[in-house]
Amino acid sequence: MVTPCGLLTDKQKPVPLKSISVSLSINEFVTGVSATLNYENEQKVPLEAAFIFPMDEDSAVYNFEALVDGKKIVAELQDKIKAHANYENAISQGHQAFLLEEDVSSRDVFSCNVGNLQPGAKVALTLRYVQELSLEADGALRFVLPTVLNPRYQLSGCSQHSCLNRRIPIVPLEEDLPYTLSMVATITSQHGIEKVQSNCPLSPTEYLGDDKTSAQVSLADGHKYDRDVELLIYYSEVHTPSVAVEMGMPEMKPGCLLGDPSAMVSFYPNIPEAQPPNTCGEFIFLIDRSGSMESLLSSQSKSQPRIEAAKETLILLLKSLPVGCYFNIYGFGSTYEAFFRESVKYSQQTMEEALGRVKCIRADLGGTEILAPLQNIYRAPSIPGHPLQLFVFTDGEVSDTFTVIKEVEINRQKHRCFSFGIGEGASTSLIKGIALASRGTSEFITGKDRMQSKVLRTLKHSLQPMVEDVSVSWDLPPGLSAKMLSPEPTVIFKGQRLIIYAQLTGAMPPAETTGKVCLKYAFQGKSFEDKVTFSLQPKPDANLTIHRLAAKSFIQTKDMGLMETPASCKSEILNISLESGVISSFTAFIAINKELNKPVQGPLTYMDIPRTFLLGRLRGGGVAMAQAQSCSQKMKCMARCGKMEKTHSPTNRNNLETHHTGGNLFEKHQAEAVRENLLIQLIALQNANGSWDLNEDLAKALAMSLEDITAAHPAELVEPSGWATILAVIWLHANVKDLKCEWDLLERKAVAWLRIHAGSTTQALVKVANTLLKSSVNPAIFSF
Repeated sequence: MVTPCGLLTDKQKPVPLKSISVSLSINEFVTGVSATLNYENEQKVPLEAAFIFPMDEDSAVYNFEALVDGKKIVAELQDKIKAHANYENAISQGHQAFLLEEDVSSRDVFSCNVGNLQPGAKVALTLRYVQELSLEADGALRFVLPTVLNPRYQLSGCSQHSCLNRRIPIVPLEEDLPYTLSMVATITSQHGIEKVQSNCPLSPTEYLGDDKTSAQVSLADGHKYDRDVELLIYYSEVHTPSVAVEMGMPEMKPGCLLGDPSAMVSFYPNIPEAQPPNTCGEFIFLIDRSGSMESLLSSQSKSQPRIEAAKETLILLLKSLPVGCYFNIYGFGSTYEAFFRESVKYSQQTMEEALGRVKCIRADLGGTEILAPLQNIYRAPSIPGHPLQLFVFTDGEVSDTFTVIKEVEINRQKHRCFSFGIGEGASTSLIKGIALASRGTSEFITGKDRMQSKVLRTLKHSLQPMVEDVSVSWDLPPGLSAKMLSPEPTVIFKGQRLIIYAQLTGAMPPAETTGKVCLKYAFQGKSFEDKVTFSLQPKPDANLTIHRLAAKSFIQTKDMGLMETPASCKSEILNISLESGVISSFTAFIAINKELNKPVQGPLTYMDIPRTFLLGRLRGGGVAMAQAQSCSQKMKCMARCGKMEKTHSPTNRNNLETHHTGGNLFEKHQAEAVRENLLIQLIALQNANGSWDLNEDLAKALAMSLEDITAAHPAELVEPSGWATILAVIWLHANVKDLKCEWDLLERKAVAWLRIHAGSTTQALVKVANTLLKSSVNPAIFSF
C-alpha cells in the first residue's frame, strides 16, 4: 500500500531488484563505470518495475543493454518522446522493454523501467558511463558512487512528469534493503599509486605490479546504502600538465565528433598569491535552513548536524572577512530572511551583530525554495568597487534545479557563485550547475570532511583579483586544426585544474609528429603562459572515453532541461547526443526484446524499487523531519558570540576508513576534539581588525591562566592587545598548523594589525611569547 510517507517494503512480497554490481576502471584522471542491475520476478504476475537512482552530474552515460536468457539486447539512444512512445507500444504488444532516462527536473537523477517482466524471468541490465575525477586540495583524486537519494522538495508548479514525484518506497536505515551492492575498482597510473582511501570499508589494496602503477580494491560486503561510496586515490604526482589524444572510430566519417580524434588537455596554472590580496567585495552567504538541514552530515553516529556545521563555518567566514568589505547573510527555506535590509560594511559592530544572530540559526524554515532569495539578491543595487561574491550552502534537495541554474546564468555578469553541497545525497546537478553557470567553484562536504577548510579555501579564491585575458591557442602541423568542444575558460583560480576538450579536424600527420597547446592569462598586470607539447599519434580506446567526456562537456553548457533550454540549442544538443551516444535531457535509451511476445492480460503490476534515505519527509507540506538520532547530536547553543561546545568527533582526511587500523582511535579523536575546540574558541575571540583582547576568555582558549599571561607581558614593548595578538598567532602555529588553511586569512589580518601596533618590537615579543608558550615558532611568520 502507498502510505503518506511512501511505500514500505513487505517481506512477503519480494522486490524484483536483487543486486547491483559496479566495476570501475580508473585510468589517471578519468574513470569508466559499468553498473549491472540484476532483476528477478519471483511473483506470479508480470511486472513493470521502476528504479530511481542518483548519479553524478558529470557522468556521461553512453551505453545501456539487457541480458535476457543469455541473449544481449543493446539499447538504442533515441529522441526521448520517440523512446517513450516505442516503450509503451512495445509493452502493449506483449514485448519486453527497457527504458533509461534522465529526470526532467535534474541531471543527477535517473530512472530505469523494466516492462513486462514475466514470472520467473531473470534480467541483467548494464549501464556504462565515464567521468572525470575531481581534484581535492590535498592532491587526492575523488570518485563518488552516489547511493543516497533523498526526496527532493516539491514546488507546486514543478513538472508532474518528474520521476521525483513518485512516492519512492522507503526502507528505514536500520533495516536492510532487499538488494545488495558490490563494487570493484581497478586503478592504473603512470604516476604511481601511493594509497587508496574510502569512507566505506574496503578490502586490502592489492598492487598488481612492483612499480605500484596498477592496483585493485573492492567494497567490503554489507554496504547499507546509508552513505555515498567515496574513493580517494593518491598518485605520486598529479599537478603535471598533460594532453591525451584519442583515436576516433575508423568507420565514422571525418568531420563528425566520433570520426575525428579528440584531445583532453589538463592544465594546472601556477597563479601567484596576490600582493596585496583584495580587501573589497560584497560577500553574501545564503544558508539553507530547510528542515532537512537538521539531519546529519552522514549516517555515522558521530556525524555533525548539517545546520551546526554551517553555523560553525559561518563564524569562521565572518572572522576571516577583510576590513572594509560589505556582507550580508540570508537564510532560506519555504520563505527567506536576511540579517540586514541591505549589505553592510564590515566592522567590529556589524560582525558582532551578525555573530549574535548566527548562534540562533535553526533549520526551521520548512522546504527548500532557493529561487526567491536568489532573485532578491540579484535585484539589489550593486556596490561600486565591491564585486558580488555569493556563497551558497545547501543540501540541494530541490526539484526546480534547471530553473535555479538558469536564474544564476542570467545574472552571471553580476557575480560569481561558490556553492557547497552539504551531506550525503546533495544534488550534484544543482551544486555544480550554479557554480559552472557563474564561473565559480563547487565543493561537497560529507561526514568525513571539515567544511571549514573547503569553505576558507574558496574564500581565498574569491579574494584573489580576477585572472584576465584568458586564451587557449594551438600550434599544429599544416592541415590540422583544433575545434574547441569545451567553453572558452574565463576564470582560473589558484590551485585548480583546468580541463579542455577539443576535436582535431583535418589530416593527421605521419608518425613522430608533435603539437603544442598554450594557455595564456594576465594577473595583476603580468602575463603568464603554460605550454604543453604532446604526441599527435592518437591512442585507441574501445569505450571512446575522451570523446564521450568531450560530448558531455559540450552538452552540459547548453542543456538546461526540457523546459528551460532555449529552442536554438535543442536541435544542437539532440544531434550531439545521438551522434556521440551520450544521454541528454532530450534523449533516452530504449531496448526491446521482441522474442518475448505474450499478450498482456490487463495492466501490468507496477512496482517502485525501494530505497533508503537519510531523513523522513512529510509528503503534505514538504517539511523535513530529522531522524531521532540527530536530536542527541545537536550542539549546544553558543554561550557567547562565536563560542561553541562541540559534541561531535572531529574528522579530517586522515580519519577516512582504510583497510587497516592502528592506535587507539578513540583517544585520538578525543585529543583532536579538545584541540579543535580550543581553535574555535580562539577564532571566536578575534576582533574584526585582526587583533585579540587580553582577557580571561583568551587565557582559557590558550589553556593558560590570565595571571601567567599578564605577568609575562612586556608592557614596555607593546600594549595588552598587541601582546594578546602575538600569543594567539604563535599558538596557532604551534598547535594547529595542520589546519592553517582554516586560519590563514585570520593570521593575515593579525599580522597586518601588528605591523602598525607592534612594529620593530615584534621579534623581541616573539621570543618572550615562545618562552611562555613553550614553543619555537619562527619570528619570520610575522614578516609577510
